[in-house]
Amino acid sequence: MKSQQRKITLLGTGLMGLPMSRNLMVAGHDLTVWNRSPERAAPLVDEGAKTTRTSAEAIEGAEIIITMLSDGYATQALLEDANFRANLSRGMIWIDMSSAKPEHARAQSSDLATLEVAHLDAPVSGGTKGAEEASLAIMAGGDQTTFDAVVPVLQAMGRPVRVGPSGAGQLCKLANQTIVAVTISAVAEATLLAEKGGADPAALRAALKGGFADSIILQQHGARMSEGDFEPGGLSRFQLKDLDNTLAEAATHGLTLPATQDVRDRFAYLCEDMDGAELDHSGLYLELKKRNDLT
Repeated sequence: MKSQQRKITLLGTGLMGLPMSRNLMVAGHDLTVWNRSPERAAPLVDEGAKTTRTSAEAIEGAEIIITMLSDGYATQALLEDANFRANLSRGMIWIDMSSAKPEHARAQSSDLATLEVAHLDAPVSGGTKGAEEASLAIMAGGDQTTFDAVVPVLQAMGRPVRVGPSGAGQLCKLANQTIVAVTISAVAEATLLAEKGGADPAALRAALKGGFADSIILQQHGARMSEGDFEPGGLSRFQLKDLDNTLAEAATHGLTLPATQDVRDRFAYLCEDMDGAELDHSGLYLELKKRNDLT
């Protein structure tokens, strides 16, 4: 059943924003999209979405603004644009679904409150597959009343859970990305060990299915590794950015995260020394193979 139609603007129609936009339209919402590279929004316009020349024009009259940008700096750049800011109006709700630092989310929420615009930081996990299937894990930080007001909109894209006050969504996303990165590393090592030892990696995944070692990462990214398919679902450069943010946040609490630091350094090598920034983050398998002189 379709939820109440809302007038929504989604800014950022890249790998994730494109399928998320499609699901909002399937749910019956009145959608305007904008992307810095207009050709990335063109397929959605062909499917019935509206678009505009500028981001400022795109948000005019919107009830809900959703941003799916590269990081908190990109979101902040919108807020610093005078034309964009002038089109923010009292009663709007801004849902930032980008992955950013918790401090950025808190600062943006505070700034928007001066304009009487409500704010949620609601980053997601699930990659392009989750975005396409409307099954994203959505971690929302912010006021309970604001969250309750947009639950039907978020449910068109996945499974929303309010995890705490402003900034808590981004904090939980960093925790998520830490688990993802370290698990990718473990799956890469297990896959390589199986291959070199003479076991079939696909059979390994089948044997482990349903056991304690099973996970979406094992099944999906393990298959990518053994098949050599590193077309991006989640970019390695974004994984590196998230791990840098995790370590920065940990430092503010006086914490040392050794496994996170190690896998962060390996992603940095993949991105910066192996030209793997645009590969899927399962491409860490290639760094492991290089480390073992297997490439």
